[in-house]
Amino acid sequence: MSMPSMDLDRYCAAIFDCDGTLADTMPAHHAAWLTALRHNGADFDFSWQLFVSRAGMPLEDTVRALNVQFGTQLDPTRVAEEQREQYAALTQTIEAIDFVVAMARQIARTRPVAVASGGNRENVERTLQLLGIRELFSVVITASDSARGKPAPDCFLLAAQRLGVPCSACLVVEDSMLGIQAAKNAGMDSLLIDRDGSIQWIAYQEEARTVSR
Repeated sequence: MSMPSMDLDRYCAAIFDCDGTLADTMPAHHAAWLTALRHNGADFDFSWQLFVSRAGMPLEDTVRALNVQFGTQLDPTRVAEEQREQYAALTQTIEAIDFVVAMARQIARTRPVAVASGGNRENVERTLQLLGIRELFSVVITASDSARGKPAPDCFLLAAQRLGVPCSACLVVEDSMLGIQAAKNAGMDSLLIDRDGSIQWIAYQEEARTVSR
């Protein structure tokens, strides 16, 4: 796959989300959530649409948000721990999202690239290793590195700081609207990618346009 037909020269670095962006992990994560929620007594429908709307949040924050939404009292720590256990058993099924990995490889030839994920470090590192791309990223930010998850900008701000690149010179690549909002909050332009291969370029000032691959 080729790079999107857009001018990337304005950017000095790129920051990639992991789950659903570099790796097609979302079906495995959803399956893990369904099992963890069921085992802990959740009686609401954790649909794919609801799951995707929470994508990018730390797991414990997702459970807290679900408690508010559905009036439940699920234990965030216990549910999140089981979700991680269930997901870990499914990691061998994970595949790369090829056109995004190709994009990361091409950008990494001329400028630094980082990962900024709301996932825990063990899962993110395992995913990058399984895909054979861990060496591309000089910086990997995970949930344990920042106090607030997406849509707060913390993970992207920290990634830019560790890369030594101004926020305005960073391009974020994301698959979730929470991640796009986090990029905007960090003052960074972004690419919103979809599993079907569509890409939108979004400026933090709210401008957006579709670009081709």
